[in-house]
Amino acid sequence: MTCPLEVLKTRLQSSGISLRPVFQIALTQQRSILEKEGPKSLFRGLGPNLVGVAPSRAIYFAAYSKSKETFNGIFVPNSGVVHMSSAGFAAFVTNSLMNPIWMVKTRMQLEKKARGEKRMNALQCARYVYRTEGVRGFYRGLTASYAGISETMICFLIYETLKKHMTESRLTTPTSGTDKGASDFLGLMVAAAFAKGCASCIAYPHEVIRTRLREEGSKYKYFFQTARLVAVEEGYAAFYRGLIPQLIRQIPNTAIVLSTYELIVYLLGEPSQ
Repeated sequence: MTCPLEVLKTRLQSSGISLRPVFQIALTQQRSILEKEGPKSLFRGLGPNLVGVAPSRAIYFAAYSKSKETFNGIFVPNSGVVHMSSAGFAAFVTNSLMNPIWMVKTRMQLEKKARGEKRMNALQCARYVYRTEGVRGFYRGLTASYAGISETMICFLIYETLKKHMTESRLTTPTSGTDKGASDFLGLMVAAAFAKGCASCIAYPHEVIRTRLREEGSKYKYFFQTARLVAVEEGYAAFYRGLIPQLIRQIPNTAIVLSTYELIVYLLGEPSQ
């Protein structure tokens, strides 16, 4: 459902599009894609997304849960340091393992073909990357993904802090029991949405840098070199190109994912970490 927003975000982040104001209405670009490339182009990269989203979530939450147990034994239990360290480690593991899939997805989203022209599917795109760039080609943008770990750390720090306050508030209410109700999970959704919104706005520039690094045959080679080129040639506002579609897509996405995770943990009867 949100694939068109991601395609739009990726196109806005790329160097192939020149925008007058950085926050130019995204519908203009979407209309251009529809007119020149057809409706199917708004769903480019959907295949790799569907293939990668389930294992990436599984890897992330497994790594987050296990590392949290470990860090709770090292630092003050359930402190901000524990939450940030756990989120950072989980993001590092997930990015390292899943980067090839996200690389193929980005390349497919950046491919521009007129109506009627044959487009590469995910397998053909992967073969093309391997043939032209080798195995290293699948790890382009990984350094930017590592820089983006800061976004995950900020998000979980805010989320876990809000979650802790909500739990303490519920326990101090005389009429509340130990069972959670629909309002509790709605509150978690709001907390997750707020946390993701703040984290995305703070750490968003890495997304633009990552997309530039994944462009085919581009002048962008390394993280800091890309950051410098974007700043010099386009100005610092360019680091926030595509932010609006990103927020529209990611905030509800994260709210649903985190609240669903909390619900599953609760239903399985595991203690809250």
